[in-house]
Amino acid sequence: MMNQITLQVNGETRSCLSQTPLPELLQQLGFNPRLVAVEYNGEILHRQFWSETQIKEGDRLEVVTIVGGG
Repeated sequence: MMNQITLQVNGETRSCLSQTPLPELLQQLGFNPRLVAVEYNGEILHRQFWSETQIKEGDRLEVVTIVGGG
């Protein structure tokens, strides 16, 4: 059974369903997963692990948008 959980995203309290995969959460929050870097509970989370990372109660995410320029 899926329950609502709370987590911190960029310092703000957010909620989602438990066991939401990270890429799905990023899309729900309006981020383009191809254009962000993610710090998960204080550690940079490499993209290869995103699909197997399921969000849990109390997780802390920092999502940084990658901006190209020149």
